[in-house]
Amino acid sequence: MHDSLTLSRMRFNACHGVLASEQKQPQPWEVTARLELPLADAGRSDELDRSIDYRDIHAAVRAVMEGPPRKLAETLAEAIASALLTRFPAVRAVEVEVCKTHPPVDFAFAGLLVRIRRERQ
Repeated sequence: MHDSLTLSRMRFNACHGVLASEQKQPQPWEVTARLELPLADAGRSDELDRSIDYRDIHAAVRAVMEGPPRKLAETLAEAIASALLTRFPAVRAVEVEVCKTHPPVDFAFAGLLVRIRRERQ
């Protein structure tokens, strides 16, 4: 499978992290979701019902990101992957990147990035 649909760097302000303050004060996050599914029919027909509406993908990711606080970015990535595989039966695999762009640490770096890939069983 080589077809995929990707929503890149969706931005959220969300309350996740190990520190109590992180679970109360929203912080910037970015999520990229790459969904592997057959897209030839969509490409030939020009019909949205042959693909997945990216607004629906965003809504599924948003529900996780704006949902209950999680301590780990890894947990967020797993929850997003699970939500996408559950909500969209045509998806064969997902790759999810969760980036905490400004973690509260005492050193400079571009942020924490967790990337996972999960396949339908």
